[in-house]
Amino acid sequence: MSSALAPDQLGPTVCVGEILVEIVATTVGDGFREAQPLIGPFASGAPAIFISQCGRLGGHTAMIGAVGADDFGRVNLERLKRDGVDISAISVDPDYPTGSAFVRYRKDGSRDFVYNIATSAAARFGWSDDVSNLIGRAGHLHVMGSALSVPSAREVIDKAFDIVKARGGTLSVDPNIRKELKLDDDTERRFARLVAAADLLLPSGEELERAAGVEGEANAVRRLFEIGVKEIVLKRGANGATYYGCDGERVDAPAFVVTEVDPTGAGDCFGGAYLTCRRLGMPVKDALTYAAAAGARNVTVIGPMEGAGTKEQLDAFIAATERRS
Repeated sequence: MSSALAPDQLGPTVCVGEILVEIVATTVGDGFREAQPLIGPFASGAPAIFISQCGRLGGHTAMIGAVGADDFGRVNLERLKRDGVDISAISVDPDYPTGSAFVRYRKDGSRDFVYNIATSAAARFGWSDDVSNLIGRAGHLHVMGSALSVPSAREVIDKAFDIVKARGGTLSVDPNIRKELKLDDDTERRFARLVAAADLLLPSGEELERAAGVEGEANAVRRLFEIGVKEIVLKRGANGATYYGCDGERVDAPAFVVTEVDPTGAGDCFGGAYLTCRRLGMPVKDALTYAAAAGARNVTVIGPMEGAGTKEQLDAFIAATERRS
């Protein structure tokens, strides 16, 4: 099973989008209508979590976005740099604070978020010389659906997409559009264009059908390959994951058995690990194993990317952790 993705040596995997800190409520309940204890800040933002995991696995990686000139911004920059991510195209805004997300878990495991993205540094970046220099040597572009709610990110993604594709690079898309992040008609059209051009699609659950525009897993997979998607990995959480190839190949991977402490970022770590393993030449089955391990390891600690693992850490986790039958 050869990979549809450009090899790592072509250039770094680049992610564009929101960089945030996350503040987590330590109580379980609905929303934030009463005072309660909180912990954080944790480095966060779906694109940042994804690229952090890519970097920790040894892939060439870079991030485009913005943070404020504050401690929250420094938390993110230091974390990404420590994980091996090129931060040369992350701007520091002197006037707006770093974006934030407050999260509280409900009894059923679902989450309520309060975001500050639109009026933060996270939404205030654009095309620059640093961004141009980075995209001119990129080998792969990864797009999170959540980033499409940010106008500045949309504009950079549009331009980067054409440049990366023109130099033989590839594209992956994680739909990742939360109920709190509404997309207008123009952005929905952008989303559909990106999906159709995706060499790799990384949906979770119902996102598969949303991306395809049809109901039913089999129908959705068929439709996505018809419109041009090359490879699909459906994330099923505790039920594992499934690879679908455009040649009809299917590979199912069981999940690891862990005690979940904080599920935020699991899908992003899964996707970052899978993509990096494939770009580094790993076969599908092995890439799925590392991806499942990355997602599972990340849920065992509090913080959206605090459990992201290196290859050595994931090897140890795989050796020591039971998988579902």
